[in-house]
Amino acid sequence: MRLGGISDEQIQRVDKGGGLCYKLLEFDYGDDGASSMRAYAIRRLLLMIPTLLLMTILIFFVVHLIPGNLVDALLAQPGQDPLLELERPRLERELGLDRPLIVQYASWMGFVPQMDGSFNGLLQGNLGVSWWRRIPVAELIVYVWPITLELGLMGLIVAQLIALPIGIYSALRQDKWGDYIGRSFAILCISVPGFWLGTLIIVFPAIWWDYMPPIMIIRFTEDPIGNLRMFIVPAIVLGMAMAGMTMRMTRTMMLEVLRQDYIRTAWAKGLRERIVVTRHALKNALIPVVTLIGIQVPILIGGTVIIEQVFNLPGMGRLLIEGALSRDEPLLSGILLVFSVVLVIINLMVDLTYGFLDPRIHYR
Repeated sequence: MRLGGISDEQIQRVDKGGGLCYKLLEFDYGDDGASSMRAYAIRRLLLMIPTLLLMTILIFFVVHLIPGNLVDALLAQPGQDPLLELERPRLERELGLDRPLIVQYASWMGFVPQMDGSFNGLLQGNLGVSWWRRIPVAELIVYVWPITLELGLMGLIVAQLIALPIGIYSALRQDKWGDYIGRSFAILCISVPGFWLGTLIIVFPAIWWDYMPPIMIIRFTEDPIGNLRMFIVPAIVLGMAMAGMTMRMTRTMMLEVLRQDYIRTAWAKGLRERIVVTRHALKNALIPVVTLIGIQVPILIGGTVIIEQVFNLPGMGRLLIEGALSRDEPLLSGILLVFSVVLVIINLMVDLTYGFLDPRIHYR
């Protein structure tokens, strides 16, 4: 990406004979911006192929760094017959754990045949079968992903609803009481761990008022109001963890933009504060904020893993923890791969958003 040209409406400051005048410049970009964005998006989509291939290698070998395997987890269960240890070689052979790691990876990808002789891996669109549940990993993910998606989207929306208004207000009222309160609240959001806050929200209302947030899953299609009531508290806890940094970034960038010449010109022309902020200042201030939101997506995914466990939500995060505890390698690898694909797509969307926020940004 590069910065080229100037915006459609840009105030140029011209000094004539000791006096100051302002001239509005207009430029016509044609269709070059849209075509360059399409070409950039296509190149990025093609680059996703080697990126995801590298991610599969990292995911597979990181999962295998976890001590033990499914057979160890099975034998460690209480009440197991000690003679089952004699079956370890047979179990490992049936699961393919006796093969070299590079062969196991190639089998998972679909380059070499499975234990039954069939080619049935990622290249064939198969994430494998959960060793513990004996259910295809894709079916498990399809069943639980709406819960994680809804929690993540609601948490992201809550974070922006908290961060953007407070950040803008703090910048407009710099060094006033409202600014001090907003900055203190941002530091509080950054400092308080989400799992700790979620635990307090569950424990103390139950002790003081005999109330607990709903912990039984309610599908949106069954009861929309009950579904939102179930997700609102976890979403607030998740959103607060993201809101702190976004708040501070919004305030910093708004202060920088509000000191620009074209903003002072807008004030001098007598424009109302709402128009100056929304039409002239906010778009330019949001570019670094959008970048920060894209960087926070991994934090959002990690937060859903913890929040789902705290609030007993059967989403992908909770399924990931269960897979790690049971050493269910196909389940772990499939969930991590889905998370990786989501991260790559969101990063692409963030990059394409820059062109919408600032027309000066051209894509190569």
